Amino acid sequence: MRQVVLDTETTGLEPSQGHRIIEIGCVELIDRRLTGKHFHQYLQPDRDIDEGAIEVHGITNEYLKDKPRFSDIVTDYLDFVRGAELIIHNAPFDVGFINTELKLLDGDWNDLEHYCSILDTLMLARKLHPGQKNSLDALCKRYSIDNSQRTLHGALLDAEILADVYLAMTGGQTSLLLDESRNVEGRNLHKIRRIDPQRTPLRIIHASVEDLEQHNNYLEMLQKESDGKCVWNTIESLD
Repeated sequence: MRQVVLDTETTGLEPSQGHRIIEIGCVELIDRRLTGKHFHQYLQPDRDIDEGAIEVHGITNEYLKDKPRFSDIVTDYLDFVRGAELIIHNAPFDVGFINTELKLLDGDWNDLEHYCSILDTLMLARKLHPGQKNSLDALCKRYSIDNSQRTLHGALLDAEILADVYLAMTGGQTSLLLDESRNVEGRNLHKIRRIDPQRTPLRIIHASVEDLEQHNNYLEMLQKESDGKCVWNTIESLD
């Protein structure tokens, strides 16, 4: 399974008001492991950046003067994300900007959803933690992810942090080795030591025929004892 965690930085909040993408950052996951492959590019937006946006990400108009335009990197970008599941925090924001950039290009370009599927981790977090703060910073605190380097927003750094958050939210850890414990607002915070992506994959042990038979017999007993209300049978029927 190939997934790409994505973040963007922009000149402002609304593409409908002419705002543009100025940075794209992506990191690759294969079978829930960071591979070390990434796509990262600053972009010349051909317009000024809002002062409020500069305060968020620290990217200035002067810095972007010699950077390529979206049209210069679109092929490489789409080649990187093509066929993957894109993982984005607040996906409508980033996807809206990317689709606007694609519409501004010469040629026959489709919306981003044509090239890859999209998972919104903000929607996922709201389902898991209803009524709580679910910003990327809040999720880092909740899942003890070290975001101490995040003094300003940056697309590649935020994509790397979101990858850690996504794996924690969905039951996987980027590491089993936690060290350098620190206390932030009374909570332990751990730096992550990543597992070597070249290590041998863990062996999958499948259930034997005897195991499956015992499992089915147990479910039949539960079904009988519960007057046909065995939840596990309902779940398995949905698979």
